[in-house]
Amino acid sequence: MIRMIAMDLDDTLLRSDLTISFRTRNMVKRAAGTGIVIVLATGRIPAAMESFARLLGMHKRSGYFVCGNGTLVMESKTKNIIFETKMPVQAALTAFDLVSAEGFAMQLYENDVMFVSKTNEFTVYDQKLTGLKQVVAEDFRDMVAKGCDKLLVPGDPLILPPLESILNTYLGDEITLFTSKPYFLEILPPKTDKGTALEKIAARLDIRREEVMAIGDSMNDEAMLKWAGTSVAMLNGDERVKKIADIVSEKTNDDEGIADIIEKLLGGKL
Repeated sequence: MIRMIAMDLDDTLLRSDLTISFRTRNMVKRAAGTGIVIVLATGRIPAAMESFARLLGMHKRSGYFVCGNGTLVMESKTKNIIFETKMPVQAALTAFDLVSAEGFAMQLYENDVMFVSKTNEFTVYDQKLTGLKQVVAEDFRDMVAKGCDKLLVPGDPLILPPLESILNTYLGDEITLFTSKPYFLEILPPKTDKGTALEKIAARLDIRREEVMAIGDSMNDEAMLKWAGTSVAMLNGDERVKKIADIVSEKTNDDEGIADIIEKLLGGKL
């Protein structure tokens, strides 16, 4: 029996135009109405997911947000933070120096603001995606030194992989590194991911991993798909994600794939 469903937002729950269909909203609410705990697990910060959570009625009933790909976990109704982790300062500074030396921009998030070291087409896209205000920091390195949950490098997908190799070579297990979208390279604290966050929520609620379903599409979903008892990859998902999932949805995010999966689950057809 599934007692908790964790779902990614972008390219999973959300359609390409960043909306949630009426049917999908209703199916998520139906699942919650049966007692299933709903978890929104995303790379976004709370300010960039609140409007979607309200559409799902999560401000009225107990549920959870996994933000920053696992750096922060909070209750959806009370907004109480139950877990938060920060980047090790020296590792974060080293990452910034390496990224800057290679000519890339870097981002960090604070409240409802996206601070950038410099702008490019991908920082502009992230601003449109999240709806956050973009500010070019006067001294980005100083902001990093004061502490942050995570860092993000927005750049051309063709040249981000070599940078990822450089960061892995110099920092190794001092950080967690993955791409959430081909043009977003994310740098998190060590041993931090959506899977670890789900494990903490499940332990808090006395839910076994066999009773957890996780749904995602990208490599930042890999850890939670591997941890959950039942894993679902979206039809539009990364091929690497599809290979590790138990189930691949028959429909994409634009064709109400989430609604389809939940309807089958509740109907005993999954």
